[in-house]
Amino acid sequence: MTRFFLQLAADESEEIKLLTVTQLHQFYGGSHILRGLSFDVKIGEVTCLLGRNGVGKTTLLKVLMGLLPAKEGVVQWEGKTITGFKPHQRVHSGIAYVPQGREIFGRLTVEENLLMGLSRFPGSEAKEVPAFIYELFPVLLQMKHRRGGDLSGGQQQQLAIGRALASRPRLLILDEPTEGIQPSVIKEIGAVIKKLAARGDMAILLVEQFYDFAAELADQYIVMSRGEIVQQGRGGNMEAEGVRGLVTI
Repeated sequence: MTRFFLQLAADESEEIKLLTVTQLHQFYGGSHILRGLSFDVKIGEVTCLLGRNGVGKTTLLKVLMGLLPAKEGVVQWEGKTITGFKPHQRVHSGIAYVPQGREIFGRLTVEENLLMGLSRFPGSEAKEVPAFIYELFPVLLQMKHRRGGDLSGGQQQQLAIGRALASRPRLLILDEPTEGIQPSVIKEIGAVIKKLAARGDMAILLVEQFYDFAAELADQYIVMSRGEIVQQGRGGNMEAEGVRGLVTI
């Protein structure tokens, strides 16, 4: 009987692993950029990926989204291998990516940008921005008819996150969402990330250099250096385990 419950617990643990990365490698020319990365991203958790500039964080995200091919290793989504999937296949599977620099459509209105996030749904389901986007980011409702290029940097970041969330992802990948953003908006974005994680129906992979922001949000952390994972653990242990010294200059 004890063995049964232990197996049941193990099975439940496996079920919440949305993304599993195993021995992932990537090269640029003769440079070995990603060196055998292995980790899991679980539903209901914020996984923070930290490291200084140039350690391979953004390259990893591009491989996860299929924008770069993996040279070696396996990427699994809900237990299914997706290493060879194209970017649109990963989006349709339920993965959304907010790249560094936001990449919104400056000539489109806020509302039109958000509607672009609905592209994976049939036309009948892609005609209206989901109300929960405006509930998370009220400023987007106030500015829905303004062009994206007219928004401040912080507002554009909220728009980029809102556009990604419009696809109703099960995994949201954020690449340095605090970069160049004023402190008040950083707090708002942090509050949204907490709300999303608390819902328990999605996972968040957050790449971040701002240690304090990451430490406040992380359920688990991963530290990269020179293309390798050099340390990982639970978010509540980051300070005690010396993570600040590993990622700050």
